[in-house]
Formats: sequence, structure tokens, C-alpha cells
Amino acid sequence: MSKPTILIVGGSFAPPEVYNDIVDAIAAKGYDIKALHYPSIGWRAGPRPEKLPTMYDDAAFVAKQVSKLADEGKDVVLIAHSYGGVPAAESTKGLTKKERQSQGKRGGIVRLAYISSLVPPVGRSSQSLLAEIPSENRIEFKTDEQGWMDYVDLPAAATLIVSDLPDAKEREATVGNFQTHSSASFATELTHPGYKDLPVSYLLCEEDALLPPKYQRDWIELIERESGNKVDVTSLQAGHCPNFTKPQEVINWIVNAAAKGENK
Repeated sequence: MSKPTILIVGGSFAPPEVYNDIVDAIAAKGYDIKALHYPSIGWRAGPRPEKLPTMYDDAAFVAKQVSKLADEGKDVVLIAHSYGGVPAAESTKGLTKKERQSQGKRGGIVRLAYISSLVPPVGRSSQSLLAEIPSENRIEFKTDEQGWMDYVDLPAAATLIVSDLPDAKEREATVGNFQTHSSASFATELTHPGYKDLPVSYLLCEEDALLPPKYQRDWIELIERESGNKVDVTSLQAGHCPNFTKPQEVINWIVNAAAKGENK
């Protein structure tokens, strides 16, 4: 059996290091896996691009990583978390294994797997979906003169992002490792619904205080309605970032999703 390569398209504000424990554990099982640092994740200190990155820049970055792997003949599973679900879907155009095979090419994306992710229909943005969520579940952001977002109140944000970590200091320390994020990325509308063209898995986080389960279920229904296919749904009693609070369950779920995409 040939194992697919796994690319993690993480959440907003979340640099790749956020997923290190997950990546290391899955790599130890023989998978080639990498968490991506796409353009709209900035740094609180250090150089920033002159032009504020949009979701399209993130999608293009993901697509470039996938193209390189596919051209090497590799199958790819995209694991999308939170905001990452939007650029992940946008990035798949022309890169599914089925599309590439029709052009006589090897490799390509074989599965799209969401972890408590935003899933907009065409013409909708992350911002428009988040606006529908009750105010008590929303993080308040401040935006600097260059358009980079940060948290107005880190403890309040941490309470939503890692609500299932019981200790307040641990919550704040965890989210304190996150970075800034481009405001332009939240406003960019989806043009390519990649979830229509691929088998989809979804890890539904039942204790998510940021993207409540009701909305996750609505997005799963959207995928099934648009694609005509059932989503492989797994429910987990966890908050928005189960990679911190239920790491073994997330590791098992990712490995299972990848196994469904293996070339046997």
C-alpha cells in the first residue's frame, strides 16, 4: 500500500508549530506529513509582506504545495482546521486525483478532511459565516494600520479557542503562541467548492465554543447537498482545538482519513 502525503491547512492565527505534536506522532507511523504556514498567518514581530494576503493567496500557496507533490506522483490528503477549510477548498481546482488522471497525470488530492472547519458556499466568505454566529461565541479583534488582526482580549479569546482546557493560565499560554492574521483573508469569497469533487471527512467538535456544533452540522449538510455524497462524520467531545485537548483522538482520526485515501 502507498500512503498518501498529509498536508495540514491550519486555523487562522495558528503557525505550523501549533500542530507539532500531531505531526510528529503521525510521521512516526510512516506518513509524510507537514503543517503549512500559509501567507495570511503573520508574525507579531518580524517582516511582513507589503500586500495584505487574501484567502486566494493562501489557496494558491496550498495549491503550489499540492502541485509539487502531485507532480512527484504522490496522492495528497488535505486536513483543514477552522479557517483553513476555506483556502483548502479553494485550492483544489484542477488538483484532484480524478482531474489529473483525466489529463494523463499521476498523483493529486484524494480526500478533504475538516476539523471543526468553516465551509462556505460559493460567494460567501469566512467573515460572512462568522457574522451568523452568536456574539458570545465571537472573538473581538483589533486591526493595525497594515490590516493585521490580533486579539483585543487574549484571555477572553483563549476561553473560546481552547474552552476545554480547564486551567486559565494554560489556556492563555497556549493561545499566546498564536500569531497575527490578515484581515483581508476573512473577507475573501469562495469561488471553488472543492468539497463537491472529493470524498470528505469531518471531525465535529461537540464542545466547540467558537464554532458551535449547530453550525458545523449546517456546513456538513451543505457539503452533502452540494456534492450529492455523504460526509464521513466523526463526533468528538472536544473544543475548537482538539489537537491540544484530545491529541490521540485527532491523531487516530487523521490516520483513518488518510487510510481511506491510500492507493491499495
